[in-house]
Amino acid sequence: MTRQQILDLYFLDARHQLIEIAAFLDRVERAEGKDDFRIKSFRAALAKLDGKKKNRAKNVLLTLSDLTTAPIAKATAKGATGAYPK
Repeated sequence: MTRQQILDLYFLDARHQLIEIAAFLDRVERAEGKDDFRIKSFRAALAKLDGKKKNRAKNVLLTLSDLTTAPIAKATAKGATGAYPK
């Protein structure tokens, strides 16, 4: 597809998602309490979107991922958290 076709097809959806992210960050900033590893990882992932860098999706995913390879003895939680406390 051409750039114009991609913009025609996906722009409104991307715009919606961007506004949702902005609203999420506004809610987090208005709330009381300390940041935890998830919002720190989220902000680090947002930095991967800056400029005309290549492989943005891969870099965002890697920023939020657990890259360790050694197994742990016991799970510490019942579900995924979406980010890894580095």
